Amino acid sequence: MCFKVLVRSIACWTLSRYAQWIVTQPHELYLQKLIMGLLKCILDPNKRVQEAACSAFATLEEEACTELVPYLPYILQTLVVAFRKYQAKNLLILYDAIGTLADSVGSHLNKPEYIQLLMPPLIEKWNTLKDEDKDLFPLLECLSSVATSLQSGFLPYCEPVFNRCVSLVSQTLTQSQLALQQPEQFHMPDKEFMIVALDLLSGMTEGLQGNIEALIAKSRLLSLLYQCMQDSMPEVRQSSFALLGDLTKACFVHVKPFVGSFLPILGQNLNPDIISVCNNATWAIGELAIQLGAETNQFIPQVLEKLITIINKPHTPKTLLENTAITIGRIGFVCPKEIAPLLQQFIRPWCKSLRNIRDNEEKDSAFRGVCAMIAINPGGVVQDFIFFCDAIASWVSPKQDLNEMFHKILHGFKQEVGQENWSNFVDQFPPPLRDKLTSTYGI
Repeated sequence: MCFKVLVRSIACWTLSRYAQWIVTQPHELYLQKLIMGLLKCILDPNKRVQEAACSAFATLEEEACTELVPYLPYILQTLVVAFRKYQAKNLLILYDAIGTLADSVGSHLNKPEYIQLLMPPLIEKWNTLKDEDKDLFPLLECLSSVATSLQSGFLPYCEPVFNRCVSLVSQTLTQSQLALQQPEQFHMPDKEFMIVALDLLSGMTEGLQGNIEALIAKSRLLSLLYQCMQDSMPEVRQSSFALLGDLTKACFVHVKPFVGSFLPILGQNLNPDIISVCNNATWAIGELAIQLGAETNQFIPQVLEKLITIINKPHTPKTLLENTAITIGRIGFVCPKEIAPLLQQFIRPWCKSLRNIRDNEEKDSAFRGVCAMIAINPGGVVQDFIFFCDAIASWVSPKQDLNEMFHKILHGFKQEVGQENWSNFVDQFPPPLRDKLTSTYGI
């Protein structure tokens, strides 16, 4: 029996190593059989096999993503049965498998029949765990992914979850302050409670969007967030800035009264040595700029110089460079006159950072900002114009008005330098770039 348990366990692990390849093959060849086999092992009587199967299934979920959608009824039915079987350590692995499933299939999970299967056991577990129980951590992380995935489907469960998360943040902040003021009487709390609560609030805000507004209006969340943003622990600040960005997108009306307090703190956290904190602070500044519009002007001195320093810093991680470029572009979009004179200080790394990201709304607003700045200060891009041409060519399908901005800038430069100089300039382009711009913009 022991030998068979080991064989089943190692078989699950071994098959998970092939997941990346399996998902590229016709479903009926391997994927369908692997899903059903792993689901059977997830309900195996032996705990060791359960653990191996659940871990292997989480690996498969990451590779298969929406390829799993046709099998969701079987997957969810199995995971719900596992909820009743699993204990302690394996329950934590099950939370991870459910969270990964939600991340992988996204809004495909938002169907009444799936929600009725999945949510009752999660909420039952949520209600039985006490606020100080560390088993809350993986459950909160799991619910964060589920809330984002379910979107409006999470509405029936959102109020008690929201209120408890706010309570966890409030309790942790209070205990932390007491520990600082009276260290001989009070221990510093485990701030992980606050971090996972902030992350779940982010997941709910991203999923519910405007539907979160009524809950924010009745809560103290924004004043608590102000305290979290100043916490000494980087992970707390990281989660705080992520939540601020999500709230800014979903219900700016409640964020706006705090902007004068929030933006200086964001500026103070533009330190690329603490990458994850800096990344989220940078992203939140960009979201605030889009909502504030021209009012962003008053906060430019607190953030712009640091953003330009980051984008020019050697060996800066790719994600931070992309976020910094987007935020500089977005500030330029709402305050082009203020940023345009500085164009030459950042345009080359800006173009190099954004040439590799896919078309999306953030990229759109950033490019509109740079086009507005070039219109005001064309001289600022002259020395690096080939990089701007390359960045334009990275677009697959820009919106029509943005496409017209690109056309105007390209032909404006062509007219300014004359046909002979322009031809010499274009001859320097790599053939794919020259062909793309010629076919799209007739240069």
